[in-house]
Amino acid sequence: MFGFVEDQFGLGLIARAVEEGISVIKPSGIMVFNMGGRPGQGVCERLFRRRGFRITKLWQTKIMQAADTDISALVEIEKNSRHRFEFFMDLVGDQPICARTAWAYMKSGGHISHALSVYSCQLRQPNQVKKIFEFLKDGFHEVSSSLDLSFDDDSVAEEKIPFLAYLASFLKENKSNPCEPPAGCLNFRKLVAGFMKSYHHIPLTPDNVVVFPSRSVAIENALQLFSPALAIVDEHLTRHLPKQWLTSLAIEGRADCNHADGTVTVIEAPRQSDLLIELIRKLQPQVVVTGMAQFEAITSAAFENLLNVTKDVGSRLFLDISEHLELSSLPSSNGVLKYLAGKTLPSHAAILCGLVKNQVYSDLEVAFAISEDAAVYKALSQTIELLEGHTSLISQHYYGCLFHELLAFQIADRHPQQERQPAEVIPQQMIGFSDPAVSTLKATEFFVPGSAESSIIHMDLDRSFLPVPSAVNASVFESFVRQNITDSETDVRSSIQQLVKDSYGLSAAGCAEIIYGNTSVALFNKLVLCCMQEQGTLLFPLGTNGHYVSAAKFVNASTVTIPTNPSSGFRIEPKVLADTLKNVSRPWVYVCGPTINPTGFLYSDSDIRELLSVCAEYGARVVIDTSFSGLEYETDGWRQWNLAGCLSSLKRSEPSFSVVLLGELSFALTAGGHDFGFVILGDSSLAETFHSFSSLSRPHTTLKYTFKKLLGLKNQKDQHFSDLIVEQKEELKNRANQLIQTLESCGWEAAIGCGGISMLAKPTAYMGKAFKAAGFDGELDASNIREAILRATGLCINSSSWTGIPGYCRFSFALERGEFERAMGCIARFKELVLGGAQMNGA
Repeated sequence: MFGFVEDQFGLGLIARAVEEGISVIKPSGIMVFNMGGRPGQGVCERLFRRRGFRITKLWQTKIMQAADTDISALVEIEKNSRHRFEFFMDLVGDQPICARTAWAYMKSGGHISHALSVYSCQLRQPNQVKKIFEFLKDGFHEVSSSLDLSFDDDSVAEEKIPFLAYLASFLKENKSNPCEPPAGCLNFRKLVAGFMKSYHHIPLTPDNVVVFPSRSVAIENALQLFSPALAIVDEHLTRHLPKQWLTSLAIEGRADCNHADGTVTVIEAPRQSDLLIELIRKLQPQVVVTGMAQFEAITSAAFENLLNVTKDVGSRLFLDISEHLELSSLPSSNGVLKYLAGKTLPSHAAILCGLVKNQVYSDLEVAFAISEDAAVYKALSQTIELLEGHTSLISQHYYGCLFHELLAFQIADRHPQQERQPAEVIPQQMIGFSDPAVSTLKATEFFVPGSAESSIIHMDLDRSFLPVPSAVNASVFESFVRQNITDSETDVRSSIQQLVKDSYGLSAAGCAEIIYGNTSVALFNKLVLCCMQEQGTLLFPLGTNGHYVSAAKFVNASTVTIPTNPSSGFRIEPKVLADTLKNVSRPWVYVCGPTINPTGFLYSDSDIRELLSVCAEYGARVVIDTSFSGLEYETDGWRQWNLAGCLSSLKRSEPSFSVVLLGELSFALTAGGHDFGFVILGDSSLAETFHSFSSLSRPHTTLKYTFKKLLGLKNQKDQHFSDLIVEQKEELKNRANQLIQTLESCGWEAAIGCGGISMLAKPTAYMGKAFKAAGFDGELDASNIREAILRATGLCINSSSWTGIPGYCRFSFALERGEFERAMGCIARFKELVLGGAQMNGA
């Protein structure tokens, strides 16, 4: 039986009665308690308030403490804590004394008393509070000691309690990480669209809404997508843009620029519309990003003027309305939204909005972009997938809860939607996507969303959908129910240092920087920009994560492929690396390990020693990506890394040589769906360059708290948590074996790995076979079989175009159990469709 934090004050039975009463009391019901005041009035009242009650003190008196009652235990509690109990001298004293003083007074023949109070208690938001306690009773009682539903401000309570109730329901109902599009949770985008329709009469669809981690990320990604030679950006919105963009003077000759080299020159502009319009007319930028002054946002005139001038000069317009969007049931007049209620948003314009106006977390941000041009919103969503991975699900849930509450409050509008005027046709001279972006977006395999008619089974994602252990959910929930979390409780630096020392033998104590990011994908892409800033070249081994290679090409980074082959498990061979480095200046070598993604093979300690020795000789920077490591399940004969020993033993090292360690905590901590990336930079000059790209979206305080607790469990080798990790590795091993058996019985040749969440396989029996079904018609090969399987069965894998290895496709197997079984059925069904009943070697 679990105890209560109030046990130490002798109030455990009262606490138990209160929590049992919550489950049975009616929403408008009242509980009345007689409370002895010895623990102190503040402690007594907090017992109720932190559980979500409003209290009224109905009556209070003093009663004499029995002379034969021993209060020495209370004296001992005061001795070992900062708490002070409350007694009074006789019945007439009005100044409280502590237990130690009362004990001494009693021993000297004095009489003491204590207060007796009667409290009336009524739940605020009873239905939501009941959901919270139902969740806590369902295996999460240890979190209840951290619960704090006491609020001085009713507006804070009205926002936070519904979210906690929603989070409790979400964690209870979703035993594994739900599969959501990188463009944003479908439900969140529906809520944003619903809010715009209900409150501002703008008929948007979820497709019109693209979600970003922050406004600054949205702005930088949009500029990366179009890569304009010249952009004008509101002076209030340039703070997080790359410094190189703000210091470039490459304005001359921009008219003839094909925007292929990735150089962006940003000119800061005043927010006042007449001055901005004059600047646009004179400079004729290709992209304009601006907000609006408060007095100009009330009507639509300033917005219409900006639309007209940008159309006339051929500029793309991104208008930020963050300061003017009110999440309120009575929003004030908004000229931009008023315009959109009557007219379709022109194709050259998009709306940006950063959500930061919540009552509880000033640093919790989500942003979204609105576009009514299909090509633009599709490209923006693909840009997010490449450069950021996705936006924090918990952050979307938080603001989604706010939108849900507002929509529940709104009475349905029975009037028909007014007819909107169509958007004007925009002239062709408008800047399009950059040349590298166009070619990358065309060639990359992006997330395929399901539909109401058919769902997609995803074996093409670098995510884990395995069940999330209760220890993870408990830490997530505790991070939100707590108040007044201290900085030390969210400082994960020393915990990450311990993790990389234990896992990879790297001593990070003296490193220049440890930087955190929402995802390791976002951190990787900042490293790509650092490489470009140094005019370096990225070297990817053949068989690298396809999205990483595409992301580098998207921003027009210089890349070279290091040949690998199946016989060496697609590992980089030292001699091949040396031959490649001979012909490259300022090389940056990407090494994914110990577990290689997507192949699942492992680099041993001797492997990484040899590779680092070669890189040191040629002065290469080395990016070691550990993001997919920590889930090795076949380790016989494999020796764990000792990077510190390896680096100290290097005989020859060029000054430019350095090692960057990139990591992701969610895989190794069984926390699928809650990403936390980090990068360790040992070179101070590189750290300075990294910080010049300051739009990086960082994990919120609640996420830091969560991972601090989980890292503590792992680093301290907590037995229960260690068992959970072992169980997950065993599950992945079983999945891998089942997948191998299924593939080989269906005409595939599997490349059997030793860890991670995916493997490669060759569609040997399908090569050259004619196939026609569900819109696909052609001869099958390793590059088009993804489309064929998807159309025929609804299973999505990665083709050889993504893996980069001719003939090999990728299968990710960390799926929810039911999805995995359905995926096995899809593989078998595709075999029947193409090969019929032919017997395979593995059958």
